[in-house]
Amino acid sequence: MKSVAVCIALSCGVLMSAALADPIDIADPSGGYYALHVTSLKEARFKRTVRQQYDFSCGSAALATLLTYQYDFPVTEQQAFAEMFEHGDQEKIRREGFSLLDIRNFLTSRGFEADGYEVPLEKLEQTQTPAIVLIVEHGYHHFVVVKGVRGGRVLVGDPATGTHAMSKESFEEKWQDRVLFVIHNRHEQSRFNDLRDWHVAPDAPLYTGIPREGLFSVVVPKLGPGEF
Repeated sequence: MKSVAVCIALSCGVLMSAALADPIDIADPSGGYYALHVTSLKEARFKRTVRQQYDFSCGSAALATLLTYQYDFPVTEQQAFAEMFEHGDQEKIRREGFSLLDIRNFLTSRGFEADGYEVPLEKLEQTQTPAIVLIVEHGYHHFVVVKGVRGGRVLVGDPATGTHAMSKESFEEKWQDRVLFVIHNRHEQSRFNDLRDWHVAPDAPLYTGIPREGLFSVVVPKLGPGEF
């Protein structure tokens, strides 16, 4: 595999806000009411992806996502941001965002060995290894985490929009530099194609997973003649 330089500074996309879901009141046939607490899809997408807090902090949020959810090594975006900012080129970071060199230095300080490689996406499938990659979307350079690849779909943890899947073709259009930034030790800790991550991007339509027989207890059925 061809190792590539990791000191190119990268800018991030605009942070997108998420709406919170409120409880839904459901009436039952006896006249009572139940509060059903639901999680919106937008909320669910950030259950296992760290949301970036600033326009230029996708690097620290992607790093926190990679360590916390793909390596079971909890790190907050604030921790990653503060340390990389303190030890990095602060003026350049303000102007362009964090670089892969900043990320690698942080990982090294925690005992992780990492680097960027020009290899095909299929290498992640073969080795079951998560990665940080740079994509270009709407003219912005933006760090995301590749959490899984299966069935022609790529699951990404995007600090701006959360966990979601896209086709390989769509991903490769955005992944222009073809560099995978991976941790190449502690493989036994890594989580790739984790079902908890894929939960928010199911292969089948969402409605196929709803147990419809459970609705009978909260909805009064309309009966025809002789069915009472």
